[in-house]
Amino acid sequence: MMDNQKNPAPSQRARAQAVVAQQQRRAKRTKALTIGIAAAAVLAIAVPTAVVIGNQAAERDALAAAAARPIDGVQTFEIASSNHTEAPVSYPQSPGVGGDHFPGWANCGVYDQEVVETHAVHSLEHGAVWISYNEDASAEDVAALKELVGERTYLLLSPFAAQEEPIKLSAWGSQLAVDSPTDPRVETFIQKYRQGPQTPEPGAACTGGIDG
Repeated sequence: MMDNQKNPAPSQRARAQAVVAQQQRRAKRTKALTIGIAAAAVLAIAVPTAVVIGNQAAERDALAAAAARPIDGVQTFEIASSNHTEAPVSYPQSPGVGGDHFPGWANCGVYDQEVVETHAVHSLEHGAVWISYNEDASAEDVAALKELVGERTYLLLSPFAAQEEPIKLSAWGSQLAVDSPTDPRVETFIQKYRQGPQTPEPGAACTGGIDG
């Protein structure tokens, strides 16, 4: 009896081997299935992400290409000087796009009240784009402009009653008037002039200055 327990009959060994082989095949199938599910999950995430990234890159490239070309309606001005002064300054544009200005700059961001023009012009010197609007801009337009600016840096949004057009975008030496925030030139102007090559002091701060 002890010999039979130590040395199972061939049929018993065969059954045991078959059970082991079946377990191994089941483990391989489970592993393959797990790998397949994981790969499908990664692919399901990666493909939409790649599409989104690709679309964003294409949109940036399109904006950059548009910004590289002249923007219809943009006026450019020769800026004679850019001295700091405490005296009032009168600008030939409305609002001003460059020239002498107050030593402090206006902090970039969204304002519901008018900012001091000579502070804002200093912000333009630092590479900001100033978006201004008058009372002809609707509440919906103003809301859209606020959403457009959001938390983006080197953008300044405020009312400016003295301007004739509903909405204006100003950069150092350049200005564009539009009737609607949905005008495609708005984003193109921002792309081209925010910290653009016209900036006298690129990289200078648009925070840490004057709130309005």
